[in-house]
Amino acid sequence: MVGYVFLGFAFGLLCQNQGYSWIWAVLMSAIVYAGSMQFVLLTFFHTGFSLIEACMVTLSVNARQIFYGISFLKEFQNMGKKKWYMIFSLTDETYSLLCAIPDKDTPHGKQLMFFISFFDQCYWIIGSLIGAVLGSALSFDSTGIDFAMTALFTVIFVEQWIASTHHVSILIAVFCIVVSALIFGLKNFLLPALILLVLLLAIFEKHVDQDKEDAS
Repeated sequence: MVGYVFLGFAFGLLCQNQGYSWIWAVLMSAIVYAGSMQFVLLTFFHTGFSLIEACMVTLSVNARQIFYGISFLKEFQNMGKKKWYMIFSLTDETYSLLCAIPDKDTPHGKQLMFFISFFDQCYWIIGSLIGAVLGSALSFDSTGIDFAMTALFTVIFVEQWIASTHHVSILIAVFCIVVSALIFGLKNFLLPALILLVLLLAIFEKHVDQDKEDAS
């Protein structure tokens, strides 16, 4: 969870380096809260964009969130009014942490899910504030700092690999990524890979369930 402080810091620093005050960094992290898409938005603001272009890029970058939400339909539906915040706050690291909770359907599990989501966003906002403030006070070379999101995905992948015994779901995901990248190219592989992943996970459901039991 604390890792979101460093990711938020990277965003806040980039935000300030492109001429936006700490207020904008905090507001975007509080209202938009879209992880990698926030980095893309900074590029949009800097170069200009159309509404249609913004919608298409957002769908492309954050399409995976649709599949995150599908896997938690039952759990979120039983959380009352909190489900709206759970839907809003479902980011990559939050999803990874929620998947690791063994007792999601119990009152304790639901409470834990909510606080994980809440504090993840708090850490992101705090990191954005620190990055923007320090960026305005000190001179930073921000080249390559947006690689922080790639580092997060790598860490999540390694953690899931270590937690799993059979690695079925992970190997299926890698297969889908490689095949989609070869067919559709590196710029357009994400959505086809996710669709193929859902289909294959449904086919190999029993093996995937075994992976979940190992991880918990």
